Order: sequence, then C-alpha cells, then structure tokens
Amino acid sequence: MMNSFISWIGGKKLLRKKIVETFPQKETFNRYIEVFGGAGWVLFSAERHAKMEVYNDMNGELVNLFRCTKYHPEALQRELEFILVSREQFFDAKGQMETRGLTDIQRAARFYILIKESFGTDLHSFAVRAKNMESAVNYILAVSKRLNTVVIENQDFARILKTYDKKDALFYLDPPYYKTERYYQCKFMKEDHVRLREELGTINGKFLLSYNDCEYIRELYSGYDIVEVERMNNMSQGEEKPRYKELLIKNYI
Repeated sequence: MMNSFISWIGGKKLLRKKIVETFPQKETFNRYIEVFGGAGWVLFSAERHAKMEVYNDMNGELVNLFRCTKYHPEALQRELEFILVSREQFFDAKGQMETRGLTDIQRAARFYILIKESFGTDLHSFAVRAKNMESAVNYILAVSKRLNTVVIENQDFARILKTYDKKDALFYLDPPYYKTERYYQCKFMKEDHVRLREELGTINGKFLLSYNDCEYIRELYSGYDIVEVERMNNMSQGEEKPRYKELLIKNYI
C-alpha cells in the first residue's frame, strides 16, 4: 500500500481499507475504474487492483497533474526543484495559473504547489505549516511508476460508465457528497445525483459507491445493498474528533 501524492477534498485516506475490503472477490473483475478519481487514495492502496485500471476526474487541472506525473515525472521534478513552503511562491503560483502559454508541465507544477501549500486543499489560502517539500517532490517518481499502466481520463461519469462497462468491470465511485457540492470546483448538482443513479442502473458491471449518510441518498438507492461505515471527521478543529457516518452502496453481494 502506498499513499497518494496529494490531498483532495473528500479524499478517502481514512476509509480506503474498508472500501477495498468491500470490493467483490478479485477473480470476479478484470478491470477497475475510479470514476471520480480525486487524489486516488483507493487506487494507490494496492500495487494493482486489476489487469486494466482507469483513473478519471472532471477537473482538468487535476488530470493534467496526474498525466504529467505519469509521463514526465523528471521534468515535473525539475520544475519544482527550488520550491519552498513560501507564502510568496504560493501566491506567485496561484497568479501564474491564469497566465496564457504555460506548458502542461509548468501548469502541473503550479497546481501541485497550490494543493500542497493551501489550507484544506482549497487552492486559495496559504496554510501556515511546516511541510517537507523535498520529500514530496522526490515521491513523484514512485507515483509515476504506480501510474505506469493506468489509463487517465478527463470525462463526464456517464461517458466513463458507457466506455468501460463490461460484465467483468468494477466501478468505484466517490462523487461530490449530497449538499456538499459547493466545496468542489466542478459543479455537481441535484440532477447529477439523480443522473448518476439512473446510469448505474443500466450497467452490466459491478459498482461500489461512497456517499454521505442522509435520508435522500438512502431513498435514492433503496433496493441496493447499503453498508454503514464511520470515520473521524478530520476537518474538525478540536482535539476530540467526532465520528462522521458514510455509506458504501453496491450492486453485488
């Protein structure tokens, strides 16, 4: 098991072990697709989940970072060679994201800085905390090796489901949680939650879906197997971390 090289809103670091334990038996699927990839915590939790693996996300900057990490790790490391935990460099990187003419590697490097040095990965506010950026940059090479055979996509979830659906497919989906959509850069509205439910009802493969525990989602997915799980609320500022309830929804036994 390895860690993701980034944090991301809704990341599954604390639940990845339980999620993988809830996967169907390994011999029942030969392709593994993360439809809302984010930081890829579940993807990175194994050396390989299946012969074919797919990472998808709708955020183009995030996908560009993954692609540059996969195909050009050394060039990305060179672009980040002199990076520090610095308020000045952070806001320089933020401003430069609006600059026309940046190469994909230059954009990926600046986006990586925003992820690593922002508060709560909001990409806007500088987090005043120590971080070993040299170690973070060195880790890019290990991530590149893990991504070596992973297909990286930047498509709407419906397109991904249609493209990769087969009887031997396992889709893991971690969409923006219901009524938390404002925290995500890519818009995901109530009608998208409904559309996702409708699309999942048509596939031939298996799916495992992460959601927040609420009456609306329980009703939307009534008829499917629903597993209740808990994790610590790592966004809480107090010493006592409250428990946060989530649902794992699946179409297999």
